[in-house]
Amino acid sequence: MFHYLVAGMNVTATEIPEVVLFEPRVFRDERGYFFESYRQDIFGRHAGAVAFVQDNESFSGFGVLRGLHYQKPPFTQGKLVRVVQGEVLDVAVDIRRGSPTFGQHAARVLNSENRRAMWVPRGFAHGFAVLSDTAVFAYKCDNYYSAEHDAGILWSDSALGIDWKLPPEDIRVSEKDAALPGISEIEGLPME
Repeated sequence: MFHYLVAGMNVTATEIPEVVLFEPRVFRDERGYFFESYRQDIFGRHAGAVAFVQDNESFSGFGVLRGLHYQKPPFTQGKLVRVVQGEVLDVAVDIRRGSPTFGQHAARVLNSENRRAMWVPRGFAHGFAVLSDTAVFAYKCDNYYSAEHDAGILWSDSALGIDWKLPPEDIRVSEKDAALPGISEIEGLPME
């Protein structure tokens, strides 16, 4: 695991080294605040050469859990995710065939106070649960969305051991997400 302070931004690897947190330095005064939410040079140094092609944003209420989603080749996606308003528990699950961390996850709280962004590379399923009343969640993708290549893993699969930080009765998922297979039922993605 590494931790760097680069140009006013903390960069930290998680327990899965490819999943990286970027925490910007926020400058505040009586007018409000300013921070750099993304810097190509810093990101590239710690996550590799990535070209983002799509930005997405979602709004969700308390207890909404979206995930765990991924796309199959040739539309695998890496995502740089962050919270604009509110608070979520963000989760990345390694689904790369042959990876020493296959089936393991990294989970971090992202919110509008810590301003963290988490890099979820290709080969990972991704999901988040809203811990605040509402949340606005934004992310950059390095490949386009393809409905035909959309896939996922059941959020509650006990083999994953994810603590979503919510009482089970408060969790709200879509019908599609409730019907996803467990990790033992997926083929996994190739290592990239």
